[in-house]
Amino acid sequence: MTKKRHFFLILLLGSLTALGPFSIDMYLPGFPAIASDLHTTVAKVSLSLSGFFIGISAGQLLYGPLLDRFGRKKPLYIGLMIYILASVGCAYASTINMLIILRCVQAIGSCAAAVASIAMVRDLFPVSENAKVFALLMLVVGVSPMIAPTVGGYVTTAFGWHSVFIVLMVLGLINLLASIFGLPDSYKPDSTISLKPKPILKNFLTVLTEPQFYTYALTGAVAFSGLFAYVAGSPLLFMDIFAVKEETYGWIFAFLSIGLIGSSQVNTLLLRKYSSEQLIFAALICQAITGLVFLLGSFNGWFGLPETIFLLFIFLSCLGVANPNTSALSLTPFTKNAGSASALMGAIQMGLGTLASIGVSMFDTRSSLPLVSIMASTSLLALTILYFGRKTIKNKVEADKDGAVAFH
Repeated sequence: MTKKRHFFLILLLGSLTALGPFSIDMYLPGFPAIASDLHTTVAKVSLSLSGFFIGISAGQLLYGPLLDRFGRKKPLYIGLMIYILASVGCAYASTINMLIILRCVQAIGSCAAAVASIAMVRDLFPVSENAKVFALLMLVVGVSPMIAPTVGGYVTTAFGWHSVFIVLMVLGLINLLASIFGLPDSYKPDSTISLKPKPILKNFLTVLTEPQFYTYALTGAVAFSGLFAYVAGSPLLFMDIFAVKEETYGWIFAFLSIGLIGSSQVNTLLLRKYSSEQLIFAALICQAITGLVFLLGSFNGWFGLPETIFLLFIFLSCLGVANPNTSALSLTPFTKNAGSASALMGAIQMGLGTLASIGVSMFDTRSSLPLVSIMASTSLLALTILYFGRKTIKNKVEADKDGAVAFH
């Protein structure tokens, strides 16, 4: 593969992966305007974000078997078309309940892009390069939270919140055309894979019972759910509690995203000296300490806007190191079931992220404590899962070695 082709594929796969995050972040500055226009509260508007997460969770499980059965491209095209139509629907939503439902449908479409792009990393690149490729994808994905809320703030101010979803529709169309003309056929459809519920569930169960998968997928998902809590709670935190304007909120969100992006790229350099396992463990320890300091300070009212931004920056930077490595190690054991494994990994991540975002949205209060409590607890739980999961993996490896010796 030439360097130019390699760059183009990373850019295109990153663009597909970023479609979901862009759809999440771009309308965040419009929460107060949506609440006012649809005669509801900001907390209720946050449920449209939770609806999006629910759609992604369910959709990923749907697309996993389809990607393995029909190849990567056809399911991707269908998903992008659903996304485009749902985006238009969101632009013309007249009630908050309608917006919540349409956001769920929009998410079902967008997650086809996410699952397909992750599976294609496993198809197109050597296993040894997967963590580096995921880090590069995060660089492209990371641009979305830098650009999306900032652009969304200006678009909402100039043209109204409805126009944000028209912009998202155009982005979906661009991704569809780029995929049709730019993506290779990376995987030969496997007609032996059944789409009946029982074989699908059995396939997912095979993936789930692999210790390396459930350890790192669950560790990564629990840790990453802190990000979902932050995204759901940040409009209230910055625009309500700290009373910043929509445009300012967009710039703060963009600045904090630098931590996530920058650390993911530092991770690529760190992989030259340290293993993925070492980097995950170190990142989660730092994330847990940051979460506990944040919780203690919020409880005692120690932190203003600058301190809050600083702690969030550190927290997100830890995620930028942990996430590419947990993703790579989760998928390493699989070849035939890579599509199902990537779908299941994404579903677990989005499912737990949905719970975290709903948890934040349930507390209609002018306090940062619900958000910070969830961020701290998820960090500690992820570290606990990693600690005990690594022991399970070690025991399985030793058992396999003993079995091989006995066989010979």
